[in-house]
Amino acid sequence: MKKRLLMLAIVPLLCIGIFIYIWQTSTSPVITYFEEDKVMNYHKTSTYLKLLSEESRDSYEIGWKSHSVSERELYLRQDVSLLFHNGRLRGVKSKWKENASTIKLKEKVTGEDSNYYQAITYHHGEVHYPDDRITSIQQMSYDQLYVIDSPNTALRSFKKAESDFEYEWKRLLRHTTEQQLAYSWNQLMEHFQVDKSSYRAVPLTALKRFNQEALPSFTPVQTNQIIGQLWEGLYKNYIIPLVTSKSKSETLTSYTPVILFDKQKTHLMVLYEINGEKKRLIQKYPAF
Repeated sequence: MKKRLLMLAIVPLLCIGIFIYIWQTSTSPVITYFEEDKVMNYHKTSTYLKLLSEESRDSYEIGWKSHSVSERELYLRQDVSLLFHNGRLRGVKSKWKENASTIKLKEKVTGEDSNYYQAITYHHGEVHYPDDRITSIQQMSYDQLYVIDSPNTALRSFKKAESDFEYEWKRLLRHTTEQQLAYSWNQLMEHFQVDKSSYRAVPLTALKRFNQEALPSFTPVQTNQIIGQLWEGLYKNYIIPLVTSKSKSETLTSYTPVILFDKQKTHLMVLYEINGEKKRLIQKYPAF
């Protein structure tokens, strides 16, 4: 009898737990592009990398931050930031808030040896109006940091080279990064049989330029929509799987995705891999 009563008590609790899990999963926010808001904007958006300290003779600590403030509280605010070193993924941070204007992301990561760090953040907000009309605002921010950790010199860092010593290290680290990414991207293009001459290739870490720069033959408003829908696809197909993979394994291998803009201006393609699995995302342009 006691066992039966215990089961009768446990089953409803299990059902409630399953319901809560499903509800939370199904209502997790996603980045959704809506028509660009003509009035609302950001007061501030930033991404910041800094060498904090030397942890030991073999390692050091990097500070990785992003910060965004909209002009007023919005129905939904969401930021996602990605950190790469020498072209390889180092970390992903994502945060969302309801009825908020400010989002801050802050993380410390440990590094070893000399590295070229790059971080890009996508800042997104949904603006809801009383007539059920929904618009959105978006902005990208970026930072980079060169860290020199050599047996022959003291640990140091810089963002822009200002001396012959720094220019030489910048050249070396960028060359190493570009070689790694060229190899990775060529493998992806060969795998998916992509004709390189038909596309304009842009690394994910270079997307910030489209805050001000329009895509060829597109207006700034059209560019804003293409980039917003690109991040919507990236979040769903690249960022969420990254977080899922990271929770299952301590090791995660991914390199900076390459965005291929079709020269015929009909679509874009994103090529990337997660733990050796090659992926392709194709997005057609809207009918402007």
